Amino acid sequence: MLGLLGCASQAAEPPVEWVEPATGHRVVRLSREPGSASLYFHQNAYSADGRKLVMSTPDGLSTVNLETREIEQVVAGRVGVMVTGRKTGQVYYTRDGAIFATDLDTHVTREIARVPAGAGRGNITVNADETEIVGIAGEADGSTVPRVVPEGESGGKLEARWAAGRPMMIYTVQIATGEMKTIHRENDWTNHLQCSPTDPRLIMFCHEGPWHFVDRIWTVRDDGTALRLMHRRTMEMEIAGHEFFSPDGKAVWYDLQTPKSGVFWLAGVDQATGARTQYHVERNEWSVHYNVSPDGRFFAGDGGGPGSVANRSPDGRPLDPPGNGQWIYLFRPALVQASASNELIRTGSLQGERLVDLSQHNYDLEPNVTFTPDGKWVVFRSNMHGATHTYAVEVAKAAPANVALP
Repeated sequence: MLGLLGCASQAAEPPVEWVEPATGHRVVRLSREPGSASLYFHQNAYSADGRKLVMSTPDGLSTVNLETREIEQVVAGRVGVMVTGRKTGQVYYTRDGAIFATDLDTHVTREIARVPAGAGRGNITVNADETEIVGIAGEADGSTVPRVVPEGESGGKLEARWAAGRPMMIYTVQIATGEMKTIHRENDWTNHLQCSPTDPRLIMFCHEGPWHFVDRIWTVRDDGTALRLMHRRTMEMEIAGHEFFSPDGKAVWYDLQTPKSGVFWLAGVDQATGARTQYHVERNEWSVHYNVSPDGRFFAGDGGGPGSVANRSPDGRPLDPPGNGQWIYLFRPALVQASASNELIRTGSLQGERLVDLSQHNYDLEPNVTFTPDGKWVVFRSNMHGATHTYAVEVAKAAPANVALP
């Protein structure tokens, strides 16, 4: 899907295309304007027909045609959280206290609804059939339920916000009518909102905060029923998070550590049966975020910086030599043995392959990997050449220099 670029980059700009010397994989820079970034790893950024990728720019939102590499501005001006619909391919975002939808081809824009008070710039997503927006907001009229930060903890910003116990809500907005309903209320720090890619009624969210304090991953129906915890911690300092749906919506995957900074897994739970799978991840291949290919055959990861959990012992000490790996990874899952029982956890490992060297990347910016709809490229954002840009690396290795590229 991604064509070969024939133009040479200017000396002051990052390279437009190269073959990674250490891995043999072809990398292309999709953006032209410094400060352009692909979206967060679980936000769908692709048009419904798979031709275009949405990215944020300093001036708004633009699309990249994945076949021609043409860049086109779609929305001018700063916007809040955005996601593209899986049915029409419109991009949904917040701006000036309202939710908008813009067509990626015609750029026709309409306002859907005003966001509730307490939503800030808005934490929204759209369901699978694009009939409703789902959002998170604080509730001004609710009562706080404070928590006590355990003795010996740092009491930093993450602990403080979690401990505040502010009232929050999840709401839905009917796209056709603008009708708004509150479907769920709680005093947990509600975050990381996602809709199932296939079930229009299923919503996933998290209880944010210090991960070793919270049972993080939850699902709920869009009428507020069937609240369900996806993973319950079973040991001290166990953490689970950065959850995402499989492309077919059947499974939820997440980073699992037993305990934090100890043993690393990519874990999953089947929505229908409750069957659980855990793939072991080598410490130096642990990634801030993971994602899965459209056909479910591969996973990708974006590595970890020097300050990551992979570079610390379970008691918090930095490792010497460092334990983190700064690469874009491709993973091939391998089960040790399948189980006939849904009560037993299936275990296996992820066989990692390095794709892109991120040793010059500052992990204050998270790369956030996604697969293109054809599964042939992994898209990520990086500041490895200075300014932030959007890049893509080919899953297949580049052909040798004396072999013509298809």
